[in-house]
Amino acid sequence: MPKQVLLIHMGKSFMVGTIAKNFADGGYEVTESEPTIDEIRLHKDEADLLVLYLGDYVETMSGALAYLNDICNKEDKLLLLIGTAIEIETATQIIPMAAVAAAFERPFDLKEMVAQADGLLSTNAELSKRKNILLVDDDSTFLKMVKEWLAPKYRVTVVTSGAQALMYVADNTPDLILLDYEMPVTSGPQVLEMIRSEIKVDSIPVIFLTGKGDKESVMKVLELKPDGYLLKSMERTKLIAALDDFFEKQKYQKLHATQMS
Repeated sequence: MPKQVLLIHMGKSFMVGTIAKNFADGGYEVTESEPTIDEIRLHKDEADLLVLYLGDYVETMSGALAYLNDICNKEDKLLLLIGTAIEIETATQIIPMAAVAAAFERPFDLKEMVAQADGLLSTNAELSKRKNILLVDDDSTFLKMVKEWLAPKYRVTVVTSGAQALMYVADNTPDLILLDYEMPVTSGPQVLEMIRSEIKVDSIPVIFLTGKGDKESVMKVLELKPDGYLLKSMERTKLIAALDDFFEKQKYQKLHATQMS
């Protein structure tokens, strides 16, 4: 199957043409789209790799940026951003940096970008075979850090609110939800309650992430009967070990259930 890229940009330019040529020379089929929701929706299924070439117009495309963030999370698309430092910063106010596969600040090495895209696609294909974890937290810095910790071993989707988490599970079934206990608007407990009330998604495991480790706070968390809780202050190795242990126990539970049936 040929490699496919959707190059999203506003208007023709020498740089856009050069980017398209470098991808084509690298063995990609290149489709081009304007940075609007309708245009992106029309072409999004033609590629797993989306490349957004930014410009001054970035400040006027908040809707398209939100749509790109949505499809990257829900449809496992990889997104590359190309632009100035200010343009990239503007875009990542809507698309969390943790959801961006790579960002290239102009000027940059085009051949290196294509090579990095190759590596990202290869890694993404491998990750698609791995356990999928939905990470829910309103702290984008924490999201980015934990995604980087887990990405070598797990397929990680990130969202920044309870509402986004509920929209995600409406169309997707992650193997585990890591859910921030304390979030504004829709809290972790509210999200868990809504998930448990829907037959389609009520069996998805949910582990709370909490910043409070005192006995009273932990007991309050456990009263909601999640599948576990983890402290947000955990070190990387301990967090990964805890998740490995969870999936290992889950595997044996499923094997035991199969043997008993």
